[in-house]
Amino acid sequence: MVAFGKYLQRKQIEEWRGYYINYKLMKKKVKQYAEQIQGGSQHPRHVLKDFSRMLDTQIETTVLFMLEQQGLLAGRLAKLRETHDAILEQPDISRIVELREAYRDVGRDLLQLLKFVELNAVGLRKILKKFDKRFGYRFADYYVKTRANHPYSQLQQVFKHVGVGAVVGAISRNLHELQENEGSFYSIYDQPVLPLQDPVVEAIKTAVDKLTFSTNFLNFLAQHALIMQDDLVTPSEDTIDERTYHFNSLLLNLGNTFLYMVNTYIIVPTADDYSMSLGAAATVCGVVIGSMAVAQVFSSVYFSAWSNKSYFKPLVFSSIALFIGNLMYALAYDANSIALLLLGRLCCGLGSARAVNRRYISDCVPLRIRMQASAGFVSASALGMACGPALAGLLQIKFKFYKLTFNQSTLPGWVMAVAWLFYLVWLCISFREPLRDTEEEEDTNPNETTSMTDRVESSRVEEGLRMPLLITSGIKPEDEEECDESEESPEDSHKPANSFRSAYRLLTPSVKVQLLIYFMLKYAMEILLSESSVITSYYFSWTTSSVAIFLACLGLTVLPINILVGSYISNMFEDRQILLTSEIIVFLGILFSFNLFVPYTVPQYVISGLIMFVAAEVLEGVNLSLLSRVMSSRLSKGTYNGGLLSTEAGTLARVVADATITLGGYLGRGHLLNATLLPSLVICIGSIVATCCTYNSLY
Repeated sequence: MVAFGKYLQRKQIEEWRGYYINYKLMKKKVKQYAEQIQGGSQHPRHVLKDFSRMLDTQIETTVLFMLEQQGLLAGRLAKLRETHDAILEQPDISRIVELREAYRDVGRDLLQLLKFVELNAVGLRKILKKFDKRFGYRFADYYVKTRANHPYSQLQQVFKHVGVGAVVGAISRNLHELQENEGSFYSIYDQPVLPLQDPVVEAIKTAVDKLTFSTNFLNFLAQHALIMQDDLVTPSEDTIDERTYHFNSLLLNLGNTFLYMVNTYIIVPTADDYSMSLGAAATVCGVVIGSMAVAQVFSSVYFSAWSNKSYFKPLVFSSIALFIGNLMYALAYDANSIALLLLGRLCCGLGSARAVNRRYISDCVPLRIRMQASAGFVSASALGMACGPALAGLLQIKFKFYKLTFNQSTLPGWVMAVAWLFYLVWLCISFREPLRDTEEEEDTNPNETTSMTDRVESSRVEEGLRMPLLITSGIKPEDEEECDESEESPEDSHKPANSFRSAYRLLTPSVKVQLLIYFMLKYAMEILLSESSVITSYYFSWTTSSVAIFLACLGLTVLPINILVGSYISNMFEDRQILLTSEIIVFLGILFSFNLFVPYTVPQYVISGLIMFVAAEVLEGVNLSLLSRVMSSRLSKGTYNGGLLSTEAGTLARVVADATITLGGYLGRGHLLNATLLPSLVICIGSIVATCCTYNSLY
């Protein structure tokens, strides 16, 4: 195992040696500070000020050198442009070949500069981690937050890549012009869909992608999906990603996500009518809707374990289970059996492959498009949530075929059964099982993940910068690990959790609070959605179509709200500020939903429900965004991963909420609203208190 300081020395370009971050010097200073504080000769505040000044100086040296090198590259490109113009006037094949190679030489030098930035980024992250670990002080948070947006700070300049983008653009455009385009009147700007196929340009783009991380809409949705990624990915792993990636398989994975969400919510507007037609109370709809979530609690675990070995087989099983479950749901009407109805929904829940959907994107989609794929996962879920009730509103017909009844209660089952059958056929024809490495399957390769401390500290730096110091690099984790006796051994730090108990032990207090928040918001949303048909028919005499329109409108707010938060609000306020504000708004939405002293009206129900739902959606996005950054890297692999924990928390919330609706039904439909809102209010207050207690530890 090689210490990072030695690794940095080995990878440095000799001519640039004086411009790298002096990691060894800062490491020695950290040790000196510790001795001085322990001996009482130095005040901690003076240490912080002195170390901050040292970091500022080191970063300034690096930034100024980077700008100088960019200027030299720009000068070379300007001279090449003069030669280029001369060649265009008098074409010469040999000179064109020489000029192309000259542009590629500039590109190769740019790659060296990107590696220079990469190594300095790792060095900065490592020394911040070491300082915090030695002193038990969150210096990384302080340093980044005070310099991230300051006009005189050099820190953010390293990662904006404005000059790099201009150089890449100039190289790409000029190489494109030098291609054989005889008879063509189009420029590179007229053909944006035809990228330049040049290995040097592609290598530069890959390097830039590894150092760039958007904080706008796509990133917000990707974190919303809680698809965890390793801090560092080696070039060989990138190659494996490209080799295993199959676009049609990704579409099928997202299709499973979409259809499952449609399947979940398509019955909500009619579940109460279906229950009453089978001789049960209207509030049994809570059990009918919730039985799918009950089964999902267990299915998430075995699907997560199954995804360690295969993706195709779990998706096939999911499709078959959902096909059979929907058939049972549809046939329960003619069989006059509430038991068959519940068994059908349980069978549907056993087909919940959301753990596989997340895992597929995390493991089988190349890093360069993983963010878009993660955003697609959230978008497919949101679209399915809106389409489910809307489709139920359209199925307002009734007829019999032989002895089978087709009406608003059974048609959701029949339609989804047919949809899953078509999906199964498409799956068998088009899905390609990704290639797997034996070591990856066993989750025992210590090179696959970085330590938990590295991930947490990296995340702190990333948040302040609004983009990470390093998303991926060519540095292997064993090279990056420091030879410190106080640090975890590689075997311990890289092992994935092997049970819920071990996964729970990896959760920090702030992460536990965020899971509580996730439970709260899912509980509140499930109460609103699942009891909507019962409440609106009792108070307002709404029809199934009216309920379906209301639920579809709620679902359609998901993406616009995420756009607003991801593109604007998250750039103006800290995540923890948005988190606490959203919790308070959810609390107010729940409070205004109570039926207390005045007659209950449609505006009160719709406005309070909309406020609560929108605030909960904002809260979910921000909360999962935070979780994706601070969860241990040991929860990014294996069966008991971070995605599974969040899925289980949300699913348990839905189970408890649907059980609350059914139990509240024993008090009578007139008391159901207040009886179900009261637990929501109590849990919301608890989450607000917990957030306030851990506010300073939230990022």
